[in-house]
Amino acid sequence: MKFNLHSAIPLTLFRKLSFGKVKSWYCGLVKRTPPIPPYSHIIQAGDPTLRVVSEHIPINLVQSPEVKFLMQRLKTAFCRYDCVGLSACQIGIPLRVIIVEFNKNHSKNYSSDEIKHREIELLPQTIVINPELKVLDYTKIIHSEGCESVRGFIADVSRYRKVEIKGLNENGEQISLNANGWLARIFQHELDHLNGKLYTDIMDRKTFSCSCWQVVNERGGKVELPFSP
Repeated sequence: MKFNLHSAIPLTLFRKLSFGKVKSWYCGLVKRTPPIPPYSHIIQAGDPTLRVVSEHIPINLVQSPEVKFLMQRLKTAFCRYDCVGLSACQIGIPLRVIIVEFNKNHSKNYSSDEIKHREIELLPQTIVINPELKVLDYTKIIHSEGCESVRGFIADVSRYRKVEIKGLNENGEQISLNANGWLARIFQHELDHLNGKLYTDIMDRKTFSCSCWQVVNERGGKVELPFSP
């Protein structure tokens, strides 16, 4: 059966539309099946999943195909967005899994003075299942923070200087590590996600700003904010 485009759209309307608009109109007739979590994209503030307290993963299920698939999706999104930290709830699954990494390419975004001031250290890609955080140094440090789930904005946030993280690695083995300065901040940020919190809940509200406000002005407001790399 042939599809007659002219019979589907009134002739007068067809004459007014460009081919691109006709194509868009026709594509709109076809219902798209929405993706199912775990997503390959990162969800945004407003999605109720970000406000759910994530559940622990039973130890006997850590090596299950479902959890392995979740971790693979988490890694995919993590690399796709070039993150330094990401939680499972940010790809639509409220389970207690996080991934953190800070590599040499990330450090290139900071000057040597900033690296020293922020106490930045490198960390290979690390997955922690059912992470538990213990504060080792209650000194509060203030730095600006952003979040892939609040894309395009930053604000000052106060965090503890040193923490200990315990949990399971992706093989189900017990791990423990101490994190100082910038890494401690990243882990605290991700643990907040697992508890249904965003950095906007604890930020200095007066410092909340669009990370590209200068570019917006330079281009007369003609700036698009992408939600996918």
